[in-house]
Amino acid sequence: MAQLNFRMPTIRSAAGAMAIAMIATSVVVAIVKPLGGFVLLVPGLVFRGFVWQLLTYALVEVTPIGVIFGALILWNLGGMVEFTWGRKRFLWFSIGISMLAGLATVIVSLLVPALVREAYPGGMVLTGALWVAYGLQIGRGQTNFWGAAVTGNMLALIGAGFVFLNAAFAGLSTVIPEAFALLFTYFYMRGGQPSLLWLRFRSWQLDRDLKKRSAHLRGIDGGRRNVGGDSDKYLH
Repeated sequence: MAQLNFRMPTIRSAAGAMAIAMIATSVVVAIVKPLGGFVLLVPGLVFRGFVWQLLTYALVEVTPIGVIFGALILWNLGGMVEFTWGRKRFLWFSIGISMLAGLATVIVSLLVPALVREAYPGGMVLTGALWVAYGLQIGRGQTNFWGAAVTGNMLALIGAGFVFLNAAFAGLSTVIPEAFALLFTYFYMRGGQPSLLWLRFRSWQLDRDLKKRSAHLRGIDGGRRNVGGDSDKYLH
């Protein structure tokens, strides 16, 4: 299988800057604990106007191991994704997936009132999405996971497995944003990019318009022509 090689990201990349922001924000929240109520995702507070939480929660982790591995994944895998996609697409994906996952969680809290007061950190929402996107991007090509050669699809499956492990040990309600992020990432990587969806929509519109314009046209068979059956054989 093809081996995909990437240059290591620099700290000046968007992924590197986001990794530093995650570390700084998480440390500040750990020290100034009341700040967590403003930057973590709390569905009940979003309903009260704290809509910025849909963005800020993605740069917060609440455990030392979460901060360390989250920053490493952001800098390493996120940097590779950024190098391949470019900074603009990388940022749109990172922001969009995080906000959509947060918004979906808020909507679910309408159906499950117990979630209204949950406070969700989103570091693993963002890094999990980038992990899976990186793996699906490689697909059947080979990469490595802690020195072991695996396909990109397997790496993506491993990333999703971490979310299911957390759900098994901590409860499903604790990983709702991560689960939505994985779902949206899979959809995006399998052709759900806004640009492709728009092209498909425009193609459908064009096809529909052409059918409408040609609806009044009728094919003419040989028996209905007003000329001889072989009158056009001399036309070139």
